[in-house]
Amino acid sequence: MLTRQNVLRRVCSSAFCVETLKTLFYIGLFYSFSISLTFYNKWIIKRFNIPLSMTMAHLVVKFILAMFVRQILTCITRRERTVLTWSPYCKRVAATGVAAALDIGLSNWSFEFITISLYTMSKSTAIIFILGFAILLKLEKLRWHLILVVLLIATGLFMFVYHSTQFNLMGFLLVLGASCLSGVRWCLSQMITQKSELGLQNPIDMIYHIQPWMIVGLMPLSIYFEGTTLGATEQFFRYSDLRQLASNCGLVLLGAVLAFLLESSEYLLISTTSSLTLSVAGIFKELCTIYLAVKINHNELTPLNTVGFVLCLLGITVHVVLKALDNRDENSSSSSSSYAGLSTREDTTLPLMMKAFDDTSSNEEEDFV
Repeated sequence: MLTRQNVLRRVCSSAFCVETLKTLFYIGLFYSFSISLTFYNKWIIKRFNIPLSMTMAHLVVKFILAMFVRQILTCITRRERTVLTWSPYCKRVAATGVAAALDIGLSNWSFEFITISLYTMSKSTAIIFILGFAILLKLEKLRWHLILVVLLIATGLFMFVYHSTQFNLMGFLLVLGASCLSGVRWCLSQMITQKSELGLQNPIDMIYHIQPWMIVGLMPLSIYFEGTTLGATEQFFRYSDLRQLASNCGLVLLGAVLAFLLESSEYLLISTTSSLTLSVAGIFKELCTIYLAVKINHNELTPLNTVGFVLCLLGITVHVVLKALDNRDENSSSSSSSYAGLSTREDTTLPLMMKAFDDTSSNEEEDFV
């Protein structure tokens, strides 16, 4: 039976502390790579003006890196890596890969038109779409406070873009579309990485399997919108200076490595927690990104924009708090359930970290090597 003493004993245990530190470490990696890649993409996309083609290059490099890392892990562990058959690969992974490719592609494309602060604010609405798709896919229960969360975030977004001197409709629509696709992407990713029978709990295996579908999903857009531009640019195919070409390719490769590290940290975090946890963990990251955008890139924020941003973050925070309260009420009313069973339904970060006490937790580390 779940009692307060049992909860306190588990929370104060060394296993819980280790799990907490491990989760915080994953979040720290996610913050570092995400903020770095955001500023890097903004700079390099303004330099080359071929965001979709650059994203395609990143996808190819990430697939090669994932394949290389898998081979190293196979040599170290002497265990064959997971290789999905065509049936589950097409049915389970294809939709996730296409959604992920369009999410990343549209996000990068929007950097041609909008500032980092507007991008960060608009992309924070992804939690609305994650909640919506999580309800449709029965990963999340429909509760009254979700309406309040959506209203707060939507109002905050409206106030942020209202009379903004740096607002661009095209860029705003691109990043809003990316947010919607992000909801699809992370809910489907959660379903894939947390299904042990697929064997894709390891982020490297997940990246290896999903990259081909991402390439297939983004390639038509890249060819249609940027094929001629890429073929005619002197920065790459029609180069006149070999050293300049090597420098440009090196810059693209650096972005691909950052993207690989970011995606690894994202899947590592989502496979041990949930897609909702990934969005909630981004609250502090968004504050840091906005602060750095104002200080480094001199993005302009009016008092109304600032209030809108605060309202958006408040909506996300309200969801976390009320979600924790709902879970506590459910736990207290389910006296016949074990603590491990209850922990598998949690979506907030703290209860999810308690999954170390599940009966199968002793095998968790083996899933990530």
